[in-house]
Amino acid sequence: LALKRMSVRKGYRGAGIGTALCRTALAFARQGGHRAVVLSTLMVQREARALCERLGFRQHRRYVLPTAYGHLADCTVTVYRYELAGTD
Repeated sequence: LALKRMSVRKGYRGAGIGTALCRTALAFARQGGHRAVVLSTLMVQREARALCERLGFRQHRRYVLPTAYGHLADCTVTVYRYELAGTD
C-alpha cells in the first residue's frame, strides 16, 4: 500500500495528529491484507522522516529527484517501508 500524502496544518503539529493518522493508515493496510506500506519524503521534511522512523518505518532506498531542479539542488527523496507482521 502506498501512502501518497499526509499532512497536518502547522499550528496543529506536535499534538499527535500525524501519529494517529499514520497508525490509522497502517491499520487499514493490515486489515486489507497488504504486506507493507511505503511512502516517500523529501530531505527537507525532517519532521515527517522522524515520525516515520519513530513508528517503525525503515529506509528502503534513496534517490535524487529525476528532474533538472532535483539534480541542481541535489534534492534527495527517501523511500520508507513498513513491513506488516502477520500478513501473507
